[in-house]
Amino acid sequence: MRLINKQEILAQIDECAALAEIEEAFRTFARGEAQVAPVTHLAFPKADGECHIKCAHLGDDEVFTVKLATGFYGNQELGLSSSNGFMAVVSAATGMPLAILQDEGALTDLRTALAGVIAVRVGARRGSTTLGVIGTGIQSRLQAMLICRQLGFSRVVVWGRSPDKVSAVVEDLKAEMSDVSVSQADTVEALCAISEVIVTTTASREAIVKSPAVRPGTHIVAMGADSPGKQELDPALFSKASHVVVDSLDQCTEHGETANALKTGDISRSRLTPLGEVLLEGGLDRAEEDITIVDLTGVAVQDAAIARSVWRKLKQAELQNH
Repeated sequence: MRLINKQEILAQIDECAALAEIEEAFRTFARGEAQVAPVTHLAFPKADGECHIKCAHLGDDEVFTVKLATGFYGNQELGLSSSNGFMAVVSAATGMPLAILQDEGALTDLRTALAGVIAVRVGARRGSTTLGVIGTGIQSRLQAMLICRQLGFSRVVVWGRSPDKVSAVVEDLKAEMSDVSVSQADTVEALCAISEVIVTTTASREAIVKSPAVRPGTHIVAMGADSPGKQELDPALFSKASHVVVDSLDQCTEHGETANALKTGDISRSRLTPLGEVLLEGGLDRAEEDITIVDLTGVAVQDAAIARSVWRKLKQAELQNH
């Protein structure tokens, strides 16, 4: 079994190829051709931390993936990354572990950001150029950079609870994207007023985006509520939405924004559409004034796809070296 460090892993990443593989993984999931185990959640309230364990097998792949990811949100004060973890690549023929991808959370961060790109591409109005990002962590930066790079957005507006952290995100994004206008919103309402697409990336446990603030035509991608108890969206938004897309029906009805709206009666399960089905159909059939929501809780098929991609590239590199 090989232990692969973060630097080796990142050297094998092809962003566009990974995007395509994750998109196909969602299609595979929608066709019923993937095994996905229920998510294991551990919470560490004293440390403001959590751990997720996810595993999946895609189609008849020669390998399957088991992923452990942690998020400890006080780590920034300690000078540490809030994300960490690893992925195990295991033979589907023998059950033998083949590699531990010690990515320190980088692959989870990337696959989450790429799912955001997919969610924006399938649901945003054509011609959208202004992206609102709520949050100040790793994912807020990645969402802004990848959505602008992959989808051509030209303006980013950022809001977070800490003005100092928002300023740091804005400066980082300006340094990374010289051709994109990046600014700070003073309030969530101000961000909503100018954003055509809103991406929420926080670990909040109460609604940040209130229903009256969201204007017609807005596409919302919510990804912070990836475990029980979290919430970023006002459930009333779901009753106003023409389309609600979920990355996993089981997960999103158990936790996440959709679960919150189901509890309040603002939506019914029959109105939910899996992201993979939307991809199979070529995108959402939306009107200009529609409000649309994609709820992303993070599905193990994303981990399986990105881990498989890295593993195959590592094997190819080994063969070339020999």
